[in-house]
Amino acid sequence: MGFEFSNLFGTARGRRLPEVAPIEHVQLQRPMQRLMDFTGMSIDDIVNCPIAKRSVLGYYKLHRWVERQSEVTELERQWNNIR
Repeated sequence: MGFEFSNLFGTARGRRLPEVAPIEHVQLQRPMQRLMDFTGMSIDDIVNCPIAKRSVLGYYKLHRWVERQSEVTELERQWNNIR
């Protein structure tokens, strides 16, 4: 009977170690903060001024449209295998 290091750690020959899930990085998205930085306005400016509110709302709608289009393009690329 020989001594095996694999038995020391609880794995015998022929048994596989459980696979570890890949690391997933999550990046927070803060579109309103990005829009306020882009326009140079504070939340107080946006709340108190109707012109600023409409301006930021327009940029926000543009942001959502671009995000949706990029998602659609990415899905079409996956489905149709376009290179």
